[in-house]
Amino acid sequence: MNGNEFIKHVKARAKAKGLPVRFEAGAGKGSHGRLYVGSAFTTIKDRRKDIGPGLRAKMLKDLGFTHDTE
Repeated sequence: MNGNEFIKHVKARAKAKGLPVRFEAGAGKGSHGRLYVGSAFTTIKDRRKDIGPGLRAKMLKDLGFTHDTE
């Protein structure tokens, strides 16, 4: 799963819970950006590169989601 796919995945999960989502591309250094779900946020690295399972789990936890399949 790359960064763009992760954002789409999070948007779908947040929509199901009725939570607002926004992405700020200029909020990070270089190709990094910040993804907000409600008041929680995580940093997205280069949106074209793959995100490993450990980092993906940490990012979901940052956003308040407990499981990758939730």
